[in-house]
Amino acid sequence: MSLTIEEIRSLIADLENSSLREFQVSDGDFNLHLSKNENVAPVSPVAAPAPVAAAPVAAVAEQAATQPVAAPEQAGTKIVAPMVGTVYLQPKPDAPMFKKVGDKVAVGETVAIIEAMKLMTEIHSEVSGTISDILVENEEVVDYNKPLYVVTED
Repeated sequence: MSLTIEEIRSLIADLENSSLREFQVSDGDFNLHLSKNENVAPVSPVAAPAPVAAAPVAAVAEQAATQPVAAPEQAGTKIVAPMVGTVYLQPKPDAPMFKKVGDKVAVGETVAIIEAMKLMTEIHSEVSGTISDILVENEEVVDYNKPLYVVTED
């Protein structure tokens, strides 16, 4: 299997416009891995038998170079995801967000919902204070212990 650079660019555009987070194709010596996840793994060089196989590595490296550098650690207490799932920052699609930057939050207040296997779990704040940063996007897939919000305690 081999793909032209235009086919690879088309795959990158399709991935960017979809809800998928990662895409991988492997066939013999050919390997293509595209990811929208923020933690970019270093690309290890692979000996390519044909020049066509080197193009996907260049496309992935080019995409990785355009991603923003991780922001420095923020001061404050983090509200983290207690499970893996899809995070919703609003109670319903047409409703306002649970919390915005600058909003006050109290202990026990619902700040998000995580859906895992069709089960909706409310996420409650364990601290009171002011939301200083929102670290995830609505409907983002989150891992266990992923920070969702940063709260500056009062």
